[in-house]
Amino acid sequence: MKTIRLKPGKERSLLRHHPWVFRGAIDRGRADVGETVRVESADGRFLAWGAYAPSSNIRVRVWSFEETERIDAAFFERRLSAAVALRERLAIDSDGVRLVHGESDGLPGLVVDRYGDTLVAQFGSSGAERHKSAIADALLRVTGLTRLYERSDTAVRQLEGLPPVTGWLRGDGPTACVIHENGWRLSLDVAEGHKTGYYLDQRDSRRDFAQLVRRFGVGEVLNCYSYTGGFTLAALAGGARHVTSIDSSGPALARAQHNVILNGYDAARCTFIDADVNASLRAFLAQGRRFDAIVLDPPKLAPSAAHLERAARAYKDVNRLGFKLLNPGGVLLTYSCSGAVGVELFQKIVASAAHEAGVDAAILARQGSAPDHPTGLAFPEGEYLKGLVVWRRP
Repeated sequence: MKTIRLKPGKERSLLRHHPWVFRGAIDRGRADVGETVRVESADGRFLAWGAYAPSSNIRVRVWSFEETERIDAAFFERRLSAAVALRERLAIDSDGVRLVHGESDGLPGLVVDRYGDTLVAQFGSSGAERHKSAIADALLRVTGLTRLYERSDTAVRQLEGLPPVTGWLRGDGPTACVIHENGWRLSLDVAEGHKTGYYLDQRDSRRDFAQLVRRFGVGEVLNCYSYTGGFTLAALAGGARHVTSIDSSGPALARAQHNVILNGYDAARCTFIDADVNASLRAFLAQGRRFDAIVLDPPKLAPSAAHLERAARAYKDVNRLGFKLLNPGGVLLTYSCSGAVGVELFQKIVASAAHEAGVDAAILARQGSAPDHPTGLAFPEGEYLKGLVVWRRP
């Protein structure tokens, strides 16, 4: 077993059970891609077992802090069994569920989502990649399913020095499917959709939005970065008179239209616009359009801290435009999925946007990922999604 020795004082984060060891913390030692290593403090004390990634700034991702633990097929089956058992206890009102959430489930770099009878996995770290076969076999045993599609095409794999990989890992068949969520039917394609096929992390926010639309008697809704129409369906379910959905992906909008019809809603209550969101918002301002509820759910604008300043300007601009288009007494749901943008900073950005728009507003609720996307207490980086439900005072 190869050993990684840390520099003096660099063991503190591991002693708090943070699962990452950065390149600059290592004094000596190296290993092959994904190989399990023993991590020791400068004085030789055991700290953790982890997977080594020679190309990544995160040089070691921790599998276990228990010295007696062996990182083998049985280890992965135990971790996967615990992760799946947790989701069963959550009694989620959907057959689209996040079963494994990386570091927060003790499986760094591994994401597994279930869509009906299909599993979709992303192997985003060198360690997960090295043990892919054992993990795949264990997933099928633990879930009792037979189909596992791989979507290892995320940018983080490039940082690990790994090429993108997609396709059936176990089983085969069609990649399109329909899941049930909050009483709605949602069509998706695990081979083509964003992430693993859909944004399961926003499940509870969509449910809450339907309730808010109903309680506030919302008439006109604007859904920005609408993707395949999850918030559009929520607005229709809540009784909205009309929903305008904007996205720059024609295929996503086509699926959104299909989802509206799939759920029996009148297509005349919807308008779908294939365009840039910011340009559309400015055009609406020029036209004098206004909305009773607006959803702003943009893609990740700050993939790392290096992009933070530019992302902050982008978030501020789109929220400023949103506030200007919001009717007095209306509600704005605004989100950031950028891990580099913390909860406090995001609120400051939205507050500044409201001030520049000349709007007096109050936060009605804070939102985050659905509970099948847990965040480890020692791993704050895992809390990537944050949202605010903001009411514009009349």
